[in-house]
Parts: sequence; C-alpha cells; structure tokens
Amino acid sequence: MDAYGDLVAAEDVLLFVNAAITSTGQREFHGDADEQRLSLDFLHAYVLGNYRDLYAGVLALDINDHNAVLVIRRLLETAGEATAEQRRGEGRLIACRLATLPPHRVYGLFDALRRAGVNNRRCRAIMRDWLSARPDPAFDAVKYRSGLKRALRHAHLAPADEELGAFLFAPATRKRYATPLLETWRRAHHEQAALYELPYTVAEGFAARHGIPREVFLERIAPRMTRLETLRLQDSAHRHGAARVRADLAGMPLTRLAAYVLSLPVEDRLRRRAELTRALESAAGRVAGPHRGSWGEVTAVLDDSFSASGSAHKRRRPLACHYLLAALAGRYTGLWTSGRTDALLARPYGPTPLGRRILDALDTAPSRLVIVSDGWDNAPPGLAAEVLRVWRTRLDPGRRTGVVHVNPVYDAAGLDVRRLSPTVPTVGIRDAEDLPALVELAQFAEGRTGLAELTAYLDARAARMLSDHDRERAR
Repeated sequence: MDAYGDLVAAEDVLLFVNAAITSTGQREFHGDADEQRLSLDFLHAYVLGNYRDLYAGVLALDINDHNAVLVIRRLLETAGEATAEQRRGEGRLIACRLATLPPHRVYGLFDALRRAGVNNRRCRAIMRDWLSARPDPAFDAVKYRSGLKRALRHAHLAPADEELGAFLFAPATRKRYATPLLETWRRAHHEQAALYELPYTVAEGFAARHGIPREVFLERIAPRMTRLETLRLQDSAHRHGAARVRADLAGMPLTRLAAYVLSLPVEDRLRRRAELTRALESAAGRVAGPHRGSWGEVTAVLDDSFSASGSAHKRRRPLACHYLLAALAGRYTGLWTSGRTDALLARPYGPTPLGRRILDALDTAPSRLVIVSDGWDNAPPGLAAEVLRVWRTRLDPGRRTGVVHVNPVYDAAGLDVRRLSPTVPTVGIRDAEDLPALVELAQFAEGRTGLAELTAYLDARAARMLSDHDRERAR
C-alpha cells in the first residue's frame, strides 16, 4: 500500500472509531434511529471487509458497549474468512472485552449468535471461558436465568453443578436447594419476606406477583439495590415515600453523576450545591488520577445550546467534561456558549455561538483548547470554522496551542461526527471518563500520521488490555 493508501486507510479506521464511540443506533437531535442504524451497519461491514485486523483492534479502544458487541458478533460470524493467526488474536481481544462488558450485554450477544446460527468451535470456547469465569453462577442463574439457559444449550455446555442444572432446566424437581440464593428464589414464590434477599430486578417481579405496594417494596429492597439502581430510582422512590432509597453520590461514576445532577430542578441544585459540587469534583479527581493538574493551561468551550439536550434516548450535556478538565488542568477556564458562569445551573438553551466563544477562549492564551460540542455552529453559521482556520494557518502555525474538538453526536449522513474545521482534529466522545484517551487519539485525526502509526497505537492499546486482563485473572 502506498503512502496515499495508508493515509486513506487511517482515515477510514478513525471514521469508524468515531462512530463506534458515539453512535448507539438510537435517535439523535438531528437524526432518527433508522438513519443511525443503517449508517453504522455500513461502516461495520466496510471496515471489517477491508481492514479486519484494525477492526478487531478497535476492541481495545474506548468504544461504547453497543459497538463492542457488534464488533465481536461480526468477527465470530465471519470466522471462516480469517486466518488461523487472526482467529487467535481476535479470540484474546474478544475474551478481554467480554470481561469488561455488563453481563446483560454478553447474554444478549450470545442470544444473537444463537439466532444467527453461529456455533463453531471458537464461538463455543469463548462462551465456555466467559461463563466459567463468572464469579457467582447462582447469581447469574437467578438474575439472567433465560439468557444463561440459552447460552448453555447453544454452546453444548453442562451447568456448573447438578443443583444449578436442576434450577435452570427442571426447577419443579427440587423441593429445596442447598445454595442459599437458589433456595431464597424458591421461597420467594410463597414468602414475601424472602424476596427482599434477592437482587432488585428479580425481586421486583415477585413484588408485583404478591401485590406489594410500591412504596413498601422500595423501602425494604433499598439495601439490595446497586449504586446505579439507587441513583435511577431515587426520585421515584421519594415520590412514593420510600426515604431509604438514597444514592451515595460520593462513589458515583462521573458521567452518570453529571446526568443525575442535571436532571434535578434548579431549586434542588441550589439547595444541594455544596453536596453536588463536592461529589462532582471528587468523581473528576478519581478519573484524572495521576494526571491531575498535569495539562497546563486549559480553556474549554462547552456547548449548552438547545441541541445539546440530545434526544430522549441520548442525553448529552458537557457538565462532566467541565469538571474533568478542571481536574486535569493546572489553570482552567470554562466558557459556556450561553454565557453562563455557573456550571451547576447549566441547561440546554438557545443557539450555538461557537465562533464567538472560541475567540474568547483563544484570548486566554491557553496551552490546550478543548471544544465540547455537537458541531452545529449557527450563530452565525461558519464563524467557528473561519476562526479556527485563521488561527491555525496565520496566527499559530507553530501550534503553540493544542486544539481538539470532542463531539458526542454521530452524524449518520456524513458517516462521522460533525467537524468544525479541517484544520482541527475532531474525535467522538460518549462518556467524559474517556476524554484523556480521546485527546491522545486526536493526534491521528489531524491527518499528519498514517496507517503505521495508527496500527502501532492500536497494538499498544491491545497489549495493555491483554496484560491487564491476564493480571486480573491471575489474582
């Protein structure tokens, strides 16, 4: 492949990476779900068909769970097109990525493979290894019963023990189980007290069967909820009078926490300002880790225009990025497109005057400028692109200021995230936690590096992921 071909290949793969990070096939503010799915399916087929090794290597990047599952499924469905060496490498990457996916995603993947008739030896081995590594088979049997049954049948696997097999395939044959959780599930059919010892999602069905009032159920099941379940149900529980359902914000992931904060009425945010600010700063500090304060002088342009509200399926607000960049920076300035100065009160409103805010940002003379926006610059249209062009070509050709645009929106028609300017790298983003790695990836989006550099980067990320996976398994 010549130099031009290398550059095209690198651009193709980066195009796919941006889509795999941002798109989940759901409705966006400017596009419907069907457009998203068709566009995403095309990119998966194109990159798999032309750059199989790189397609598999993308599993080591911070792509979202939806696309990680699609990549794994397509690799397994097309195993006959890969060489023996490719299958070995893909198998290790798949095993590593499966270990990081939520269990319900993995069981959904196994079910999709079953429906597609994919049942080769490698597929069965991957399913066997993942199931054997599950820390609590009884928990999976109770919470993911149907998925586990179908996976065992499809992979021709025996349950972990005889009792588990009876629970899954012939529960009526046992009058009592020695495994405590299985016995609790059996008792919950006729004892209301037993259901409060089950996982929340399982207990909810039993509560409906027993006709337990919602407020009573939520109050008593609160200790069994996960942190995210508690966060999701907290407001609903309080409306029902279940005061015990209260999320501990201190340990919440940054992006989830920011979404929760912005779902609160302004009055609640003001009343709980100290608590919410402390939780957000603590979460951002955990993400920044050893890089805290190491980014020098950072200015961010943060899009809180009306289109930043996203859709009912995908909410996009840059509050989490604001707090993370503040933690990473030595000196930080955050500029919102609305002109607001109180980040905690941010809400999507009005047009998107990105050009003006970028001018304000450059006036602060930062060493790094980060633009968090969906790229719909419309007040006036095109000003942001012109500002960035003049800055990069005439005022700062030596690149004293690093500029990167991170965009949470996949543009189905353009097969990419919407770009502000060809002179500035744009990368997709889904969760704020991925921001440091994405800024690192942005160097490849500038068009100054080719396929060899991108391949080396993917290989390094894959090696790191494999090493972490092996170390975790050795514990």
